Amino acid sequence: MSAIQFKGVSFSYDGKTNILEDTNFTAEYGEVTLLSGHSGEGKSTLLYIVSGIIPNVNYGQLSGEVYVGGESIRGRKMGDICRKVGVVLQNADEQIIQKIVEDEIAFGCENLAFPPDKIQKQIEIVCDLMKLDPQWKCRTLSGGQKQRLITASTLAMGQRIVILDEPLANLDKDGAKLLMGTLRSLAKAGYCVVVIEHRLDMVLPYVDTVWHIGNKAVKKVGDKAAYLQAQTAKIEDGCPVFAGTEPLFALDKVAFSVKKERRILKEVTLDIPKGSRTVLLGENGCGKTTLLRLIARLYKPTSGKITQYIDEKFKQKPKGSRAWFKKVGVVYQNPDYQLFMPTVRQEVCFGAKSEAYAAEVAELFGVKHLWERHPQSLSEGQKRRVSIAAVAACAPEVLLLDEPTVGQDYDGLCRMVEVLNELHKQTGNTMVTITHDVRCAEALCDVAFLIEGGVAARAGGKELVRDYFSA
Repeated sequence: MSAIQFKGVSFSYDGKTNILEDTNFTAEYGEVTLLSGHSGEGKSTLLYIVSGIIPNVNYGQLSGEVYVGGESIRGRKMGDICRKVGVVLQNADEQIIQKIVEDEIAFGCENLAFPPDKIQKQIEIVCDLMKLDPQWKCRTLSGGQKQRLITASTLAMGQRIVILDEPLANLDKDGAKLLMGTLRSLAKAGYCVVVIEHRLDMVLPYVDTVWHIGNKAVKKVGDKAAYLQAQTAKIEDGCPVFAGTEPLFALDKVAFSVKKERRILKEVTLDIPKGSRTVLLGENGCGKTTLLRLIARLYKPTSGKITQYIDEKFKQKPKGSRAWFKKVGVVYQNPDYQLFMPTVRQEVCFGAKSEAYAAEVAELFGVKHLWERHPQSLSEGQKRRVSIAAVAACAPEVLLLDEPTVGQDYDGLCRMVEVLNELHKQTGNTMVTITHDVRCAEALCDVAFLIEGGVAARAGGKELVRDYFSA
């Protein structure tokens, strides 16, 4: 008996255009199954169907038969299906509702009517598995720690079928290995694990079966190794060798704490050269995003000093202003935080130097064909490209990118790196990037800093990136 089986399944959100068409798909108990394919091709839609989100929450026209645990889910309530299927969605913030880690993990178990002693045991087990402190406050967690938390919350409920949508998106290399090793162990224990993921280099050693989704269909991949190897090559750097030394930002013993409860950065001292492409490396929770926000003037340092050499008029103003953010563009880790207009066109044109330039940038990032779509109706990968295009269209002197490649298939990843580097060459901007993706880190790097123990522990160039990801 297959854990999940699709027989001739078709689905359309609007009743006109099929996302899936006469699709057949299976996932077995005792295996880790990978579902891969281009952004926006229907991977998340398949997950929504299996979990009952479609048609119970998201509506559309669904036909064909879907079996979960050997039983048809036709007409079944989502609550009944979720007793069999655990789901980890792409956007961690959309799943976290409690203030404390242990309360978040307990919430799902309580909904399944677990007794208190079992809930406590599950909290201890999954916190140990995912390297979480039960007393951590959810709002202070990094993107990667939030990803581990929603995974822990799902695993604690103990469903024998677990589906994870881009679970490695914001995880560092050690966190990715930890999660995939845990999922591999679950499969050996008889679970059905389905992973929807673009970081194929990280899932390769752990996967039993690969399915590719594209052109409205799902097909089983015969030569798994060849398929994965074709999409895990490192991306070449198209920019000339950087030789600048003049600093644009100088950080001197910069520290940051959250209400004296948690010290995130201790004494960060580093210079970001003008016109460089700087990459920030480090494990989840080390303070990379905090450092980026301090540079952007979204946060104020607890102590220490950040000196900017963009413009004299900003030197006496520690907070960001409209004029400041015209020069300093910030792309958040979660695109939902900065997509607020009713169409992609309005989003990209909002702060652009001209509508013609906005259209040109949208074409470069591959979102021009989505011009009249609502940004929140897009896939996570498409949202990411729209959010970057909207900031890039403003032609800022500084571009701060927090995990810009999340949600991108390999072709999209290659294209995004190419476009970012091309814009860098055209404008001479200073680019600071946080990334956990080994495939593109070197191609976006002139200068690199490793953030560790609350300080800039190491500085270098591409060789530091290679050392970090090969360690």
